[in-house]
Amino acid sequence: MYKTCIYCNRKLGSNEAVENFPVGRRLAFDQEKGRLWVVCERCRRWNLTPLEERWEAIEECERSYRDTRLRYSTENIGLARVREGTELVRIGRPQRPEFASWRYGKQFLRRRAQQLTAATFRAIGYTLTSLAGLIAFFATDDNRKIIARVRSGEGERLVIVRQDLKELQIERDDTGDWYLAVPFRPREIRYGFLGMRGRGDRLIARLQGSAAIRAASHILPRINSFGGTQDEVTGAVQIIEEVGDPERVFALTPEVIGQSRFTRMNAETRLALEMAAHEETERRAMEGELAALEAAWREAEEIAAIADRLLSP
Repeated sequence: MYKTCIYCNRKLGSNEAVENFPVGRRLAFDQEKGRLWVVCERCRRWNLTPLEERWEAIEECERSYRDTRLRYSTENIGLARVREGTELVRIGRPQRPEFASWRYGKQFLRRRAQQLTAATFRAIGYTLTSLAGLIAFFATDDNRKIIARVRSGEGERLVIVRQDLKELQIERDDTGDWYLAVPFRPREIRYGFLGMRGRGDRLIARLQGSAAIRAASHILPRINSFGGTQDEVTGAVQIIEEVGDPERVFALTPEVIGQSRFTRMNAETRLALEMAAHEETERRAMEGELAALEAAWREAEEIAAIADRLLSP
């Protein structure tokens, strides 16, 4: 049973309320479609479960939801708090705007608040820090900090560092198909308490299909680190609604807005691409690619285990 967030590699925690699925403090479920997610308490992203036992867990979630009186619901989405503070999100038949607002809205708003708070503390720190301290800060080479690790179509691990995000873009090949141009570093090394840093000259991997979508789902939250306002989330949902197919958002974005580099796109477009990446990953998983999703969980736990070992004396 997987216990680590696919996206931020942090532990998902545990619960005693759902016997068939004791992982996570907030579970979201859609009984009609047979989907069960664990919502990460740290990054607020939804981890779709690839477990064969999900039907028993979903049925148990449904019973627990109906048995509790501490719940809030709209026509299509409900929230209930059950034993030991475990929360259940019940998905009915929502239209995309309602579901997207519920799933992504609070996540983006919380991400924005966290970044604004962090920026404030950094500004205070810079004001109080001596010149020598500032030199030491910039000498840590924070731009080479690893912000994501993704897999190529051939299974190669690609190390993404902060300064390379500006080079991430959507391109087309000679046949007109789109692909994701992902900048990466060939090596990584640990600098004591400063953490992992990417090393070597920047290289470019060109990913297509499932590999491109999965990579985008890991990298885009870093580009969208400031989240978005409610109006920006609404605008992002409208973009996906107009296109109709999450994957086509990637194919059409460069032509529609005249920009292929993610960091130069407006907030609504970037948020729409992040939403589309997550929805397309889940659609493919539910259509028979659970093996790929299971591999993503295993990789997340592998990375988490490496991090744990690095922190050990």
